[in-house]
Amino acid sequence: MTPSMHRASVPVFQQMLGSLKTILQKAQTHAAEKKIDDQVFLQARLAPDMFPLIRQVQIAADFAKSVAGRLASVELPEFADTEVSFEDLQQRLDKTLVFLASLDQKQFDGSEKLEIILRPGTPKEKKLQGDNYLFAYGLPQFFFHVTTTYAILRHHGVDLGKKDYMGQY
Repeated sequence: MTPSMHRASVPVFQQMLGSLKTILQKAQTHAAEKKIDDQVFLQARLAPDMFPLIRQVQIAADFAKSVAGRLASVELPEFADTEVSFEDLQQRLDKTLVFLASLDQKQFDGSEKLEIILRPGTPKEKKLQGDNYLFAYGLPQFFFHVTTTYAILRHHGVDLGKKDYMGQY
């Protein structure tokens, strides 16, 4: 039996956002213990042309809420990208988790066939069927930004392991 679109998205987003919360807490603790300014980690990137950690977390949260919200056909909450601290990022993840928890399984019924339009009305407009949107676009994008956040912090000496990345399952 094929898992429902809800089961294939919301619990996955919740698990990984929970792990992001843990990873960020470990980074903040590490910074305090080593007397490193939080901004060293928050502005860190793996390469000069990549987004810094703050933006990676913002984008991961945005993908979680937008993918799940579009599949559930609900209005998406808007979060201003104003985070500047670990505490701000934790609050953004909390808001995203509250939104995800508000979604009911029934709202996802039939969403595998739903037409999702990315960048509507632009030259980059792309139409995807709901299942392709989730499995070929949404989840890979989400995991990229979660993984990049983990990699930035691990690269900068935060004591993280696979268990931290995986979170509670």
